[in-house]
Amino acid sequence: MLSLSGRVVRVKSWEDFKRLIIEHNPQSIAYNIEQGVPARHLTGLRLIMPAEDAQYVFIDTAAGSRLRKTRIALHRDQRGNIYIKDRDVIQFVKSEVNRNDLELHPYWTI
Repeated sequence: MLSLSGRVVRVKSWEDFKRLIIEHNPQSIAYNIEQGVPARHLTGLRLIMPAEDAQYVFIDTAAGSRLRKTRIALHRDQRGNIYIKDRDVIQFVKSEVNRNDLELHPYWTI
Protein backbone atom coordinates (compact mmCIF):
# COMPACT_ATOMS: atom_id res chain seq x y z
CA MET A 1 0.00 0.00 0.00
CA LEU A 2 1.25 3.47 -0.90
CA SER A 3 1.47 5.92 1.98
CA LEU A 4 2.47 9.45 1.07
CA SER A 5 4.56 11.61 3.37
CA GLY A 6 2.63 14.73 2.39
CA ARG A 7 5.75 16.26 0.86
CA VAL A 8 5.46 17.82 -2.60
CA VAL A 9 8.63 18.07 -4.68
CA ARG A 10 8.71 20.22 -7.79
CA VAL A 11 10.95 18.70 -10.43
CA LYS A 12 12.34 21.31 -12.81
CA SER A 13 13.64 19.22 -15.72
CA TRP A 14 11.97 16.57 -17.82
CA GLU A 15 15.09 14.39 -17.58
CA ASP A 16 14.92 14.40 -13.77
CA PHE A 17 11.20 13.62 -13.78
CA LYS A 18 11.76 10.81 -16.28
CA ARG A 19 14.51 9.39 -14.05
CA LEU A 20 12.12 9.46 -11.07
CA ILE A 21 9.44 7.59 -13.04
CA ILE A 22 11.96 4.89 -13.93
CA GLU A 23 13.32 4.77 -10.35
CA HIS A 24 9.94 4.62 -8.56
CA ASN A 25 8.16 2.51 -11.21
CA PRO A 26 4.64 3.84 -10.46
CA GLN A 27 1.50 2.16 -11.77
CA SER A 28 0.08 5.50 -12.83
CA ILE A 29 0.69 9.23 -13.18
CA ALA A 30 -1.87 12.04 -13.18
CA TYR A 31 -1.71 14.94 -15.58
CA ASN A 32 -3.51 18.24 -15.97
CA ILE A 33 -3.59 20.37 -19.09
CA GLU A 34 -3.91 23.84 -17.62
CA GLN A 35 -5.82 26.35 -19.73
CA GLY A 36 -5.40 30.07 -19.40
CA VAL A 37 -8.22 32.58 -19.67
CA PRO A 38 -9.07 33.17 -22.44
CA ALA A 39 -8.29 29.65 -23.71
CA ARG A 40 -6.08 30.94 -26.49
CA HIS A 41 -3.49 31.58 -23.74
CA LEU A 42 -2.54 28.02 -22.81
CA THR A 43 -0.80 27.81 -19.46
CA GLY A 44 0.81 24.38 -19.71
CA LEU A 45 1.03 20.79 -18.60
CA ARG A 46 1.39 19.44 -15.06
CA LEU A 47 2.46 15.81 -14.42
CA ILE A 48 2.05 14.38 -10.92
CA MET A 49 3.65 11.17 -9.73
CA PRO A 50 2.88 9.82 -6.26
CA ALA A 51 5.65 7.90 -4.53
CA GLU A 52 6.22 6.67 -0.98
CA ASP A 53 8.57 9.50 -0.07
CA ALA A 54 6.80 12.40 -1.84
CA GLN A 55 4.47 13.57 -4.55
CA TYR A 56 6.62 14.66 -7.51
CA VAL A 57 5.31 17.43 -9.77
CA PHE A 58 6.66 18.49 -13.16
CA ILE A 59 5.33 21.60 -14.91
CA ASP A 60 5.88 22.46 -18.55
CA THR A 61 4.78 25.71 -20.22
CA ALA A 62 3.97 26.77 -23.75
CA ALA A 63 6.61 28.41 -25.94
CA GLY A 64 5.63 29.03 -29.54
CA SER A 65 4.02 25.96 -31.07
CA ARG A 66 5.32 23.47 -28.47
CA LEU A 67 5.76 22.96 -24.77
CA ARG A 68 9.08 24.37 -23.61
CA LYS A 69 10.66 21.30 -21.92
CA THR A 70 8.98 18.22 -23.41
CA ARG A 71 8.48 19.72 -26.89
CA ILE A 72 4.95 18.25 -27.06
CA ALA A 73 3.09 19.94 -29.93
CA LEU A 74 0.39 22.54 -29.31
CA HIS A 75 -2.73 22.59 -31.49
CA ARG A 76 -5.17 25.38 -32.34
CA ASP A 77 -8.93 24.97 -32.81
CA GLN A 78 -11.16 26.92 -35.25
CA ARG A 79 -11.57 29.77 -32.74
CA GLY A 80 -7.84 30.14 -32.21
CA ASN A 81 -7.78 28.43 -28.82
CA ILE A 82 -4.56 26.56 -28.09
CA TYR A 83 -4.76 23.05 -26.66
CA ILE A 84 -2.75 19.89 -26.05
CA LYS A 85 -4.13 16.52 -27.10
CA ASP A 86 -4.40 14.00 -24.27
CA ARG A 87 -3.17 11.36 -26.69
CA ASP A 88 0.06 13.34 -27.29
CA VAL A 89 0.80 13.55 -23.55
CA ILE A 90 0.15 9.84 -22.99
CA GLN A 91 2.19 8.72 -26.00
CA PHE A 92 5.07 11.04 -25.09
CA VAL A 93 5.40 9.87 -21.49
CA LYS A 94 5.02 6.16 -22.29
CA SER A 95 7.58 6.30 -25.10
CA GLU A 96 10.08 8.34 -23.05
CA VAL A 97 10.07 5.88 -20.14
CA ASN A 98 9.57 2.85 -22.40
CA ARG A 99 6.52 1.63 -20.46
CA ASN A 100 3.32 0.78 -22.29
CA ASP A 101 1.81 -0.48 -19.01
CA LEU A 102 2.09 2.96 -17.33
CA GLU A 103 -1.37 4.48 -16.86
CA LEU A 104 -1.84 8.22 -17.26
CA HIS A 105 -4.99 9.77 -15.86
CA PRO A 106 -6.25 13.27 -16.50
CA TYR A 107 -7.52 15.31 -13.60
CA TRP A 108 -9.31 18.62 -13.44
CA THR A 109 -9.41 21.27 -10.76
CA ILE A 110 -11.68 24.25 -10.32
